[in-house]
Amino acid sequence: MKPARSFGILFSVGLMACRFAAASNPVTGNGFGFAVVDAESASVTSFYPHPYSFVRPDANHPLSEGVPTVNFIQSLRLFGSAAHDGAAEYLEDSQVVHIRSSAGDGFAFMPFGVGRPVLVAGWESGSTASPPAGFVAEWRQPIQSFRTVHSAGIEMRLLKFDGIEESLLLIPIGRLRAQTVTARQALAGCASWAMISLEDEKEWAQAARDFMNWRAGMTAPALVKREIAQLEAWRTKPVVHFRSESERHLWRQSEVLLRMAQCREPDRPGRHGNGLIVASLPDGQWFTPWVRDMAYATVAFARMGHRAEARAALLAYFNAQPTGKMRELTAGADYQISVVRYFGDGSEEPFFTMEGAPNIEFDDWALALWALSEYMRQFNDTALLATPTYRGPLYTSARDFVVGPLEKNLETYKDGQVVTADTSIWEERQTDKKHFAFSTAAAIVGLSDFAEIAGRQGDSSARSEVLKHVALLKEGFDAAFVRNGTMHGTLEEGVKNDIDGALLPIINFGLVSDPAVVSNTVNRMELLKVASGGYRRVRGTYTDPAIFEYWYEKQEFVFVDLSLAEVYRRMGRTAEADAMLRRIVEKAAADHNIIPEMYVAEDCKLFHGALGDPTGALPMAGYGAGAYILHLINREKIESGR
Repeated sequence: MKPARSFGILFSVGLMACRFAAASNPVTGNGFGFAVVDAESASVTSFYPHPYSFVRPDANHPLSEGVPTVNFIQSLRLFGSAAHDGAAEYLEDSQVVHIRSSAGDGFAFMPFGVGRPVLVAGWESGSTASPPAGFVAEWRQPIQSFRTVHSAGIEMRLLKFDGIEESLLLIPIGRLRAQTVTARQALAGCASWAMISLEDEKEWAQAARDFMNWRAGMTAPALVKREIAQLEAWRTKPVVHFRSESERHLWRQSEVLLRMAQCREPDRPGRHGNGLIVASLPDGQWFTPWVRDMAYATVAFARMGHRAEARAALLAYFNAQPTGKMRELTAGADYQISVVRYFGDGSEEPFFTMEGAPNIEFDDWALALWALSEYMRQFNDTALLATPTYRGPLYTSARDFVVGPLEKNLETYKDGQVVTADTSIWEERQTDKKHFAFSTAAAIVGLSDFAEIAGRQGDSSARSEVLKHVALLKEGFDAAFVRNGTMHGTLEEGVKNDIDGALLPIINFGLVSDPAVVSNTVNRMELLKVASGGYRRVRGTYTDPAIFEYWYEKQEFVFVDLSLAEVYRRMGRTAEADAMLRRIVEKAAADHNIIPEMYVAEDCKLFHGALGDPTGALPMAGYGAGAYILHLINREKIESGR
């Protein structure tokens, strides 16, 4: 492979058709960490040495969000660049971020080929008179120690910061010019650098060897070209027909975003998070592994044909530990799948709501079973079911510690059953728990799918028991949630969930097919329509603007838009479905091909912007990239009659 003659040549070829956006900031990651690039200032503003926002529970504050992942960088920019003259965009729908400013062109990316949290960044000066002087770094914490180390004849710099457990190894890529080095100028003297986070400073020599073996003597531009070539080899052939180049680019960027969102840190004593997938990338608010979002991401991986990633996600569900923390709220049942989400170390985090109260989301267990079944249908990987996991072979763990607890948390309703009251898909407070239509519907889907797996395993007893509950749940669902021809979000009366965006995926799962009920649900969605043009999740009932949810539930929710577009498609209202999808695609095309959690429907301090601007957590993974990919795949199936 011939190295590119310069960054400028490389980037001009890769970005001929690209437009630079300014609403969001592109993120790069490799499963071991993340870095965020601020487009306006053409600078790296974050470098997280772990792929999640909270490392582990905080023993001193058990109801808190946990111990936060550190961030090394406040600002990293080319020497001489102005503060607000930059732009940044993904290069060829990859995780490589092309950066440009008055000082020149550059890049930042975290390579998938290195099994460490390593950020590679480089620049080409805009001036032909002299080479770039290097980077100006502003660190999040003061430097505690700074020393020079050598490996393979290369001078490297090893930094330790106040209050940060990890150290940072700086490796020049190219000739290092002699000059005085200070803490602020730690990255001076070379145009391209690798920054490697070390959990143990003594690892620096091995980390240097790992990086140099990966680099293989290549120049910085050649590394960029090789990274993109290897990413192209990783991609699967799209299983859909794109209607536009914008759809294609958004698919490709979403494919990479899902890859970035998955933790690749190896499991070890005290850390069991390998394969977990965060709900959003930083600096999105939900930069943490969430069971439900992860299920959508896993199914997207499976249906695209990314077997290794989908398999790793499923193993993560069954190796994460410790779980089963909330048995007093799950009818005494021990369980494997978290009732909400995970800390980065794989331990269960059941405390989501901001007042420190727990959530109990039984739909999480069912959606994990759905993801397992989708994977098995796609790959027929019977070996996975026999793979040892935290609580035994995966099949046994699924049967005894997911299906069993779910069955134990069903209750009789009239002649059938429903899932007992929980906080469900939109994370209600436990004090406001209800009988949600989505939780019961998810149980029908997950248990039906598991019955198929049990049959293939020859476990007739489990299959029979599960199918008995499925029949009762279908009876209970119709009685509890479809009343007088109208589907309701909860059994309990109340304006908030009477019409609920969560009813749409129930239709898309095929659990409600009566045309009159479907049409009624779609017509009543107008009650959730917002000024920005799409739909919110529920009719919010909070009246205190000091409460986060007061503003959160006023915004347009993209997952609901995608779900409604699919329902439209199933109803034959193709033009409306196409228009909704096209709007999302066009908005993403103007914003680094990133799908956000929400669009601004009512401007406020928490969700500031013009009407329709991206807001909330972004980029979204399962509910963004994953939901988009699944929508296109389902479009193909619906329109082909499959």
